[in-house]
Amino acid sequence: MPTYIAVAQIIVALALIVAVLAQVKGGGLGGIFGQPDTVYRTRRGMEKALLQLTVALVVVFVVISIVSIRVS
Repeated sequence: MPTYIAVAQIIVALALIVAVLAQVKGGGLGGIFGQPDTVYRTRRGMEKALLQLTVALVVVFVVISIVSIRVS
């Protein structure tokens, strides 16, 4: 496997770990500040952007993984 693919995969994996850990379980970012999580609400603003970033990082990680298998 070429070095640049391995480095790209490591960088994407680290970014994915950070994105997943930044998401708060349950109540979203409001849970940090004591907002009750019993109310149904949609993701907005930063939470929605973080979710979309996480999904995009997963797709990129899978694509890089498939490429690394095909190349090696």
